[in-house]
Amino acid sequence: MKLIVLDRDGVINKDSDQFIKSPDEWEAIPGSLEAIAKLNQAGWRVVVASNQSGVGRGLFGMDMLNAINGRMNEALAQVGGRIDAIFFCPHAADSTCECRKPKPGLLEQIQERFNVDLTGAPMVGDSLRDLQAGMAVGCQPYLVLTGKGHKTQDDPDLPADTRIFPDLAAVVDALLD
Repeated sequence: MKLIVLDRDGVINKDSDQFIKSPDEWEAIPGSLEAIAKLNQAGWRVVVASNQSGVGRGLFGMDMLNAINGRMNEALAQVGGRIDAIFFCPHAADSTCECRKPKPGLLEQIQERFNVDLTGAPMVGDSLRDLQAGMAVGCQPYLVLTGKGHKTQDDPDLPADTRIFPDLAAVVDALLD
């Protein structure tokens, strides 16, 4: 099974320091939805692993998170794409949970749910914590320069084998080439 793990905010959609708190605030990064559709058409399973601390902070509830993800899924469907599963950590940043990236809990849940070893699977993120979570289960880190990516590429802790691309569309083109 070909499986790719994507962060949501900053990879698929534009990020906001004030959080994406409603479907109206969700805006796809140009080319990201079409890139996911290309992966689907090539037989890839596409899974999202996302920290959503806005839930834990009380900025929005689960119903609103579901509505935001619903908007993403509707936009994907319009270009022939789909997300196979969305895994998220709803806990605040100061939580001691195991699911908040950079901890690998979300990736471990993905492995269990899909009965797959993620060693070598692409993990695409715009922040160091995305890449660290993926690396903890053996994923190949891909950094996109959308979202927080420009800042992240200068981080001295960036894993040495990180592949850096301008955006998700460029990652997908490289994977399918």
